[in-house]
Amino acid sequence: MRVRVQEADFDLTTEISLLRQARPDVGAVVAFIGLVRDVNAGASVSELTLEHYPAMTQKALASIAEQAQQRWEVDEVLVIHRVGRLLPMDQIVLVAVAGAHRGPAFHACEFIMDYLKTQAPFWKKEQTSDGAHWVEARSSDDAAAARWEQS
Repeated sequence: MRVRVQEADFDLTTEISLLRQARPDVGAVVAFIGLVRDVNAGASVSELTLEHYPAMTQKALASIAEQAQQRWEVDEVLVIHRVGRLLPMDQIVLVAVAGAHRGPAFHACEFIMDYLKTQAPFWKKEQTSDGAHWVEARSSDDAAAARWEQS
């Protein structure tokens, strides 16, 4: 398991190659990349700033990744989350899961993303056509995370 919080961008091909390195038992790799959109709630977004408390964030992301590895039979988990100033089309997050089979890898990847959206200590501030404002949590994200508690 690898978890990184960083300002720098990441390269998907490089990260997946490192995830698979020396793992002939891996039969599936599932990856999700989150991007900055140029619109949110009908307002144009010119930039997104992500703030965090480094020690708390690293610990929370590691805990989420560990939970996924405990729930599903997967071999490797990678979470990279960017912080700082980001522009539309910039990559924000990469979650990649490698395992013997696709089913557990898909579930673990989706679980990690749902929990990152609701439990990771990030604060997002958007600069929009309506001015700057902090992004509020969405009930749809809470509902997505809650379904894992039932399964």
